[in-house]
Amino acid sequence: MKAVELFSGIGGFRLACDNKNIRTVFANDIKTLACDVYASQFGTSVLHRGDIKDFFDKIPDHDLLTAGFPCQPFSSAGKKEGIRDPRGTLFQSIVKTLDKNKPKYFILENVKRLLSMENGEHFATILQELSTLGYCVEWRLINAIHFGLPQNRQRLFITGIRDHEPKIRLLPKSDIDQLSSGHLILARDPSRWQEINVHGKAFPNWGLAKEGKFLGCNVNKFSDAAPPVLLRDILSSEVPSDFDFTETTLSWLANNTPVNRYYQGVEIISNQGGGARMGYTIYGINGVSPTLTASTSRHYERYKVGEKFRRLTNYEYARIQGFPDHHCQVVSTYNQYELYGNAVPPPMVEWILGRIFPDKNEDLWPAINQLEIFDHAN
Repeated sequence: MKAVELFSGIGGFRLACDNKNIRTVFANDIKTLACDVYASQFGTSVLHRGDIKDFFDKIPDHDLLTAGFPCQPFSSAGKKEGIRDPRGTLFQSIVKTLDKNKPKYFILENVKRLLSMENGEHFATILQELSTLGYCVEWRLINAIHFGLPQNRQRLFITGIRDHEPKIRLLPKSDIDQLSSGHLILARDPSRWQEINVHGKAFPNWGLAKEGKFLGCNVNKFSDAAPPVLLRDILSSEVPSDFDFTETTLSWLANNTPVNRYYQGVEIISNQGGGARMGYTIYGINGVSPTLTASTSRHYERYKVGEKFRRLTNYEYARIQGFPDHHCQVVSTYNQYELYGNAVPPPMVEWILGRIFPDKNEDLWPAINQLEIFDHAN
């Protein structure tokens, strides 16, 4: 198996592919620091630095295309301009590569908000493009917290397989069993699939699409979840004082209001002004971290660890995202935060790869015409 990694960043997809014995034959990113990290970990033989538009003719034949295409245009932390944002058009680089090279498989990753941006219009555009290239497309929203990572990080994975018969790969059998009650329709009749351009205000968190039509539903459980890991489980026992609050930042605490509650698994001890301003919210370590992002403001989130108040270290960021501690050591500590925050967690990708390429010779992929599925509207 040969893989191509577009928008490779620091190599989250690469680590997962290596662990699954899938050989990466081409990687590209335009960001200098991300490429420096990638080269330090994987060498330079397959890495192409610069604008992907300059390398289309150099992309070799491959079986699997992976891409965590730039999420800032779609992120709730960004400007929410979607495909109208010039960066959003980088998605067309994926479409062009799929159309030209025709790999059998692809795996894409993006933010949760993509399902609902502008009443689903942006995701509809993406599904329409992908499903008319000869692929059966499947998507699912999954959370890093279910993969042994102490982080509330919901990410959308979109897979495609050049297969005439739609099959379910991203729902383990016990997840499919969740679909056995409620208002059911038989999905074996293609005429019951909905036209993609006739969709609701948001797409469900799981679904299938092919040739301009889709079906889907909201799946509320994740049966493959690993045992939970909390922040306290991954913290370093000895941390330099450089990461502690300064006298100035300690003085902020006098104006904080106690909260002492959990939100989506995140322990919030106190905040100021509703907690909207970074640096004022104090988090605990008995829950998980909020979503790590590429925003430099996240460098200043503070945690109460024992009787101390400090920010997380770059090594702790690596562990929260599922990377080795020293993965980004070639760049400054300051820059590591952004690079980790923008990366795809390798354990999440490994689960996706395991669903597409199972280790055991077993039928993980029930044909859609053997199942009853919720109507997407429900």
